Amino acid sequence: MDWLTTVDHKKIAVLYLVAGALFFGIGGIEAILIRLQLIKPMNTFIPAETFNQLITMHGTTMIFLGVMPIIFALMNAIIPLQIGARDVAFPFLNSLGFWTFLFGGLLLNLSWIMGGAPDAGWTAYTPLSSLEYSKTRGVDFYTLGLQISGLGTLIGGINFLVTIITMRAPGMSYMRMPMFTWTSFITSALILFAFPAVTVGLVLLTFDRIIGANFFDVAAGGSPILWQHIFWIFGHPEVYILILPAFGIISEVVPTFSRKRLFGYSSMVFATILIAFLGFMVWAHHMFTTGLGPVANALFSIATMLIAVPTGIKIFNWLFTMWGGQIRFTASNLFAIGFIPTFVMGGVTGIMLASAPADFQYHDTYFVVAHFHYTIVGGLVFGLFAGLHYWWPKMFGSVLNETLGKWTFWFFAIGFHMTFFVQHFLGLLGMQRRIVTYLPNQHFDLMNFISTIGAILMTVGVLLFLANIFITSRKPKDAPNDPWEDGRTLEWTISSPPPEYNFKQIPLVRGIDAFWKEKMAGNKQMTPAEPVGPIHMPSPTILPFVMSLGLFIAGLGFMFSNENFSNSFMNFMFNNYIVLILGLVITFGAMLVRSLYDDPGYHIEPEELEEEVKQ
Repeated sequence: MDWLTTVDHKKIAVLYLVAGALFFGIGGIEAILIRLQLIKPMNTFIPAETFNQLITMHGTTMIFLGVMPIIFALMNAIIPLQIGARDVAFPFLNSLGFWTFLFGGLLLNLSWIMGGAPDAGWTAYTPLSSLEYSKTRGVDFYTLGLQISGLGTLIGGINFLVTIITMRAPGMSYMRMPMFTWTSFITSALILFAFPAVTVGLVLLTFDRIIGANFFDVAAGGSPILWQHIFWIFGHPEVYILILPAFGIISEVVPTFSRKRLFGYSSMVFATILIAFLGFMVWAHHMFTTGLGPVANALFSIATMLIAVPTGIKIFNWLFTMWGGQIRFTASNLFAIGFIPTFVMGGVTGIMLASAPADFQYHDTYFVVAHFHYTIVGGLVFGLFAGLHYWWPKMFGSVLNETLGKWTFWFFAIGFHMTFFVQHFLGLLGMQRRIVTYLPNQHFDLMNFISTIGAILMTVGVLLFLANIFITSRKPKDAPNDPWEDGRTLEWTISSPPPEYNFKQIPLVRGIDAFWKEKMAGNKQMTPAEPVGPIHMPSPTILPFVMSLGLFIAGLGFMFSNENFSNSFMNFMFNNYIVLILGLVITFGAMLVRSLYDDPGYHIEPEELEEEVKQ
């Protein structure tokens, strides 16, 4: 019950981490099955229909449900600590965002056991995702599951925007914020502007499929290209929603383990803002082959190439941070250093794809698959591993085993390059995306075999990480405040794991890298910005869970409202919209309760704080 009702940002971070691990595992299993099917020519391990479902669900699960919650886990756990706050701005909304995300993800994955998963590719292009070509309920699970899940992400983004704008400790101006906070801030702004676009697209597709509208039906005056525009106006900023927090993590890990300030802090901040701005101006580079014309193609080519400039600034700043530093090759830093060349490779192939004439050759081949896996896995997942190893002691009170951490890195990194490096050449040789099998003697055989072996090595790396977590969880939680001894930011000034209220007294920030600045001045702790006093805390509540459960039930009811069930009771429940109405009543009832009954919270008195310090 404690976990179902919590509004504590640190516990919600753990919930996001567990949910992310669950969905990441599901997406990983789907990936392994795909690679096993492609290990040899003319393989019949998986039927073509199931393969289409695996391809669709792997992409959808990993991007929307696998890595996003792990990003939100780190944001929840670390940002309030980095800015010197006791919680996020809206603790209730924080809980609501998690539960809506989780129920949306569960609804999507229920499709496997309720008539078949979506099979139109993770981008769900029309007319492939129309009723004419996708007759099962799979795409309906996709549209409704992602709408509910996306609502949770949008709520989280708004919450972090408000938190960072309004709750920074005294003295922490914008240009004194840690880089992870900056990148999370920009990411939250991207979420605010990008997610409404995909929500509109999903609503229109839902209407087409369930209500019989014709937004994407050419025969009725609709346009399939409209879906591509709507999807990619969201889809390209989504790439930066994923990668910018990883940039922030690298910008925290590299200075800590180089014993140096981050080189070019202000240029890093402005490069992040420029990446976010340009990220909204390049969506049609996914659509070079749809016939937009030479002017549109040229403009989007140039805009895409421009993004390389602020990204290049970041790469050089990380290299200059390490230059002349006292580098320690911890597991966290290995992932951070491994991130840099890997992401550069992904960026270079991105510039190749930005050239419209060349893209006509690369489009829909394994070259594109290799490119985005180099950016999302070689970039984001490397960054997440770096962040999890780095902040694990702060979140859970014990340091992960370094030897196992290094084994995780080597298995994962070697497996990753084995899997995806050869896919560039498969694409250049003409191997298409999403094909279920291929003829022998086309020079595909050996490279597909290598790619599958690499995927197995990556899996071993992930399993080693899970083993590391299990072993570490059995050790005493005795991590010091600053286990790396070179911590630079405010989260390293308090106990590991932090108390419920984070800071007994809100700290006074005197400059960038606030804790490091105090250490250099000979102070062992931060100067408080306030006297010790009672601390107001929000009360736990079950309402966010109930609201999200209602949306989940309503989604099922809406989806099956025009189905004919053999069971007369099921027929009655769904065809009379009873399940849909029940779900909406639960959600709106919980909202009404929240509106009518004010929650005053509770106070932790100074005497209780003193007692805790003595213990």
